[in-house]
Amino acid sequence: MSNYLTNRIRSLLGRKTPDGKKKSIRLGLALGGGGARGLAHIPILELLDEMKIKPCCIAGTSIGAVMGALYASGLSGSEIRRLVQDTIIRKNDSPVEILKDIRRLVKLLDIDFIGPGVFKGDSIMKYLYDAIKIDNFDKLEIPLKVVTTDFWASSQVIISSGDLLQGVKASMGLPGLFTPVKYEDKILIDGGGVNPVPWDVLDECDLIVAVDVLGYAESVSDSPPNAVKAILDMFDIMQKSIVKARMKSGGPDVYIKPELKNIGILEFNRADEIYACAEASCSELEEKLMKFYPEIPPSS
Repeated sequence: MSNYLTNRIRSLLGRKTPDGKKKSIRLGLALGGGGARGLAHIPILELLDEMKIKPCCIAGTSIGAVMGALYASGLSGSEIRRLVQDTIIRKNDSPVEILKDIRRLVKLLDIDFIGPGVFKGDSIMKYLYDAIKIDNFDKLEIPLKVVTTDFWASSQVIISSGDLLQGVKASMGLPGLFTPVKYEDKILIDGGGVNPVPWDVLDECDLIVAVDVLGYAESVSDSPPNAVKAILDMFDIMQKSIVKARMKSGGPDVYIKPELKNIGILEFNRADEIYACAEASCSELEEKLMKFYPEIPPSS
């Protein structure tokens, strides 16, 4: 364990309230972007539920904003997992089930080939609303900060009040795929363009846990990628560079990066594989959190 983390544990555990009681630790949770790889957030959320640790605030970018909104609304990690499983194509589905899943996904993606993005995103937002029945940040059980990018100003915009669905839609607006969102006087796109893992916006927490789901690319080929893969992978490369630079200037207290290898941004059908990859990270996170919350018994 690093000296920094050891010192942080000592300083937080040693805090007292004016009446001499131990002061509770306020945990801030940053959920990063990464498309389908963001499903790895779900086992992390399930672990927090199992440990009975409730974040005081959540920050999310792109798919992290979606997962953050679901969790902040009051859904448990296991409920989010069931919601996802009811939506995506599963590995062992029969041909009939796959056909039904494909039809549902096509309807959900709201395809628009003549607009500024291939997908409008409106149907996904309706699906999100149907799942949580909340359309405003103020109604969430846990405060949520959604990170987006101001396209014309090339700057970060944090949305934490007002229209929840518009904020989440803007944060997941991957250029070329999803239609940009007009928000007040700005045109907003995917928050990954400025802050892929937004731990630095959690400024009112004692302990910050960041989950980076950008994954790793190991494929090597002599053939050039097709146009879509080139664009998506280039965005990935850019996001990883941003995270690397931010880590040099000061990272979160606990940084978790699941071993997600060669999983594409749109490969939601590999959910079970993604969950499995996240399990080792859950063990790592539990071990680190137990240092800050020694009163919590280890999970079974």
